[in-house]
Formats: sequence, structure tokens, C-alpha cells
Amino acid sequence: MRPSGRKLSDLRAVSIETGVMKHAEGSCLIKMGETHVLCSATIEDKAPPFLKNTGQGWVTAEYGMLPRATNSRTRREAAAGKQSGRTQEIQRLIGRSLRAGVDRQALGERQIVVDCDVIQADGGTRCASITGGWVALRLAVNRLLASGVISSDPIMDHVSAVSCGIYAGQPVLDLDYIEDSAAGTDGNFVMTGAGKLIEVQMSAEGSAFSQEELLGLLDLARQGNAALVAAQRTALGV
Repeated sequence: MRPSGRKLSDLRAVSIETGVMKHAEGSCLIKMGETHVLCSATIEDKAPPFLKNTGQGWVTAEYGMLPRATNSRTRREAAAGKQSGRTQEIQRLIGRSLRAGVDRQALGERQIVVDCDVIQADGGTRCASITGGWVALRLAVNRLLASGVISSDPIMDHVSAVSCGIYAGQPVLDLDYIEDSAAGTDGNFVMTGAGKLIEVQMSAEGSAFSQEELLGLLDLARQGNAALVAAQRTALGV
């Protein structure tokens, strides 16, 4: 039995509330169990300098965690004067993941910045950020299309992410903090709505894992990401 009482293939309760920020071109609050992330998308009218005169746009991300998102206070990174390596790694993952679902030529020479701020953490913050960040990005692009700034939709497919791991010798979907901290194997699977893989992060926290276990976790991830895409569609009213 999992600590939460969930079945091995159960996601935590997922909710996505859109339009939660007045000024952002796209925003949502995603809750995956006790992990809550505020996501916003900002449209900037010019692309980064390295894309000047290429006709291509850019999607990037920034990630942060509030001091009391965790069970003890974490010092603000701004107070330390620099981002941690973990923060940099996560926001690069979010940016890479979201760009994989975008036709940057159709976006034109502009940049969309997706901010993901963790209000409360209970495992899976990077996965929730990717899943919610895509919804914020979709809403921002909808504004561009509605205003006639762009004529073709640059978003090619949904992007979502979910964690899977080996906990107490069993493959489980969507680990919370208790499971994540004790998992023998931990992985994050980023996928498109069509079920194609964008990125897989896997590591053995205890003993090494087998090919069969990897494929079993991949099957769980496909189920989980399909459910997350359905939640994205519901949030967007599709």
C-alpha cells in the first residue's frame, strides 16, 4: 500500500485553474496533490539577440520556490545572490520541454517567458511546472492568434510531464515527497500529447534498475501523461 492509499497507477488529484493572474498573457494554478505551482506566460515583442533576423521565436522558462513551500524555510536565492544549480537545471528542463512542442518559425521573432513559482512542494514540482507551464503558454499563444499578430498556430502538440519510480519494490506513478525520498529508482518523463518522448530523467537512488523495470515505468508514464493532457484540455475548455 502506498502511504497515500493510492493504487500503483494512480495520479494524485489534479486541478488546473486558468486566468489566475490579471496582467499575464496566460496563467494558471496547477495542483497535483499537495504540490501547487503558479504558472504565467509573458509575451515579449522581440526574440533574444542570437535569433535576430532569423524569423524564429523563442520559449524560455524561469523557476523558483517560495521560502515556505517546504516543511522548513528555504533561503531566497535572491538573498544568496545567485540561483542554485538545482534551480538552473529545472528551469532549463522546463524551457527545453515547452520548446519541443512549438514551431518557432510560426511564432515569429518574439519570446514567450514562462514563470513557474512553487507555492507548496510535495514532490514532482518540475513535472507540475511543465504541465501547468504548457497551459499558460497555450493561453498566451491564443491571445496572439486572436489579435491577429500571428496567423498560424505555433503550438504543435500538448506537453506534459510526470514522475515514476520504484517504491518499496513496486513501480508507482506520480511520486509524492514521502515516496520520492525513499524511492529506489526515480524518473521524470516529459511527453507530447501524441505520446512521444521529449526527455527522460532516470536515476538509481538505491540498487540499479533493469530494462524491464524501465519499460514498466514508461508504460505508467504514458498512462499518467495521457491523464494530464486530458486535464489540460478540460482546463482550457477544449
